[in-house]
Amino acid sequence: MKKICLTVIGLYLTFLHAFSQTTSDDSTYQAKPLKLEEVNLVSSYYSQNGDHSAITGGIGTEKVTDISNGIELKWVGYDWYKRKHTVSAELGIDHHTAASSAYVSKSGASKTGGTRVYPSLDWTVENEQKGTTFGLGTYLSSEYNYSSFGLDMHGSVKTKNNGEFNGKFSAFFDKVKLIYPSELIPNSSNSSGPTYITTASGSTVGLSSGGGHNIPSAQRFTYTASLAFAQVVNKRMQVSVMTDLVGQSGYLGLPFHRVYFSDGTVHVENLPDIRLKLPIGFRLNYFAGDKVVIRTYYRFYTDDWGLTAHTADVEVPFKVTPFFSISPFYRYYIQTAAKYFAPYAAHTSADQYYTSNYAYSALTSHFFGTGMRLSPPDGIMGTKLSTLELRFGHYIQSTNLVSNVVSVNMQFK
Repeated sequence: MKKICLTVIGLYLTFLHAFSQTTSDDSTYQAKPLKLEEVNLVSSYYSQNGDHSAITGGIGTEKVTDISNGIELKWVGYDWYKRKHTVSAELGIDHHTAASSAYVSKSGASKTGGTRVYPSLDWTVENEQKGTTFGLGTYLSSEYNYSSFGLDMHGSVKTKNNGEFNGKFSAFFDKVKLIYPSELIPNSSNSSGPTYITTASGSTVGLSSGGGHNIPSAQRFTYTASLAFAQVVNKRMQVSVMTDLVGQSGYLGLPFHRVYFSDGTVHVENLPDIRLKLPIGFRLNYFAGDKVVIRTYYRFYTDDWGLTAHTADVEVPFKVTPFFSISPFYRYYIQTAAKYFAPYAAHTSADQYYTSNYAYSALTSHFFGTGMRLSPPDGIMGTKLSTLELRFGHYIQSTNLVSNVVSVNMQFK
């Protein structure tokens, strides 16, 4: 980890040196220290219901509620070389309750809710004369059964003909606590000492005899390289193309997901310890007059687990007044099943890998709703609240999963 951090810092200093060359006379220019320019507050409420819980082997309740709150602080300043520095700090807190998590233990005494805390920090420097940016980001996330640490390096270069290239490279280092279904912990009630189990990725770890406080963890690594190009075609049209190359390794399942075989036996979800993903997206925005914008998006996805997917999205913001707009949206999604998926009691002992998590099943979904945005030039009611956004969405999945989400975003300047 220390080598990665030193490498990123070295690259950052190299880019800063390259950005420092300017052609103008800076003798009278005064640097501007970082100043708080923007505060964003986001809150959302999410609820879902379904009957294909992975915890109980592809059957049972999927009822979940989640309350999310986040705050972002953004500081902006300029150095002696007229480079713009932006520092963004975010803190998010989610609290969720999941009815199915009670069934991790056969007694029904398992944890049914949890809180996730996820701070992040980003530093971006922009050379406005050259049209280049470079930045670093770091992320943390922690909840009772999962923790994650991430780093990223990102940058962009503008072209002379109103285009822009963007690149981002990120790495996440995660730990998954091996909380197994109570009946699948070997010798959990018969031994006073530690027992040992083999994870899906093939490593052997120790477990305390009663599931106790010393629950071991398995590691998961995710590396992503993202590239995008955006082009202004004319005063009404803008297009962009984006792609990601994602590689994952380590423990890629969840230990409390049961899988029931056709012979009546029950097992812990077992998935390969390597996964490669390749999504490719295309976006087109068209300004159909002064009041209407048509935003369209398409993405193709494939991975080496046999899952392929298509996403089509359209949103049409409409300006009711110069400062108030509504934005109806619709998204259609379809995917094939991963080759390791089978429903309840369909897997056999011949299967090397197996899951009954319906996130890997063949499915289609529809997500639609509307957003409202109010942004008067002098603030809302003369306050520092510059923008208020409300958004509601309804989601329907062909697996009988239904959900609703309501979110509020307040921006202060």
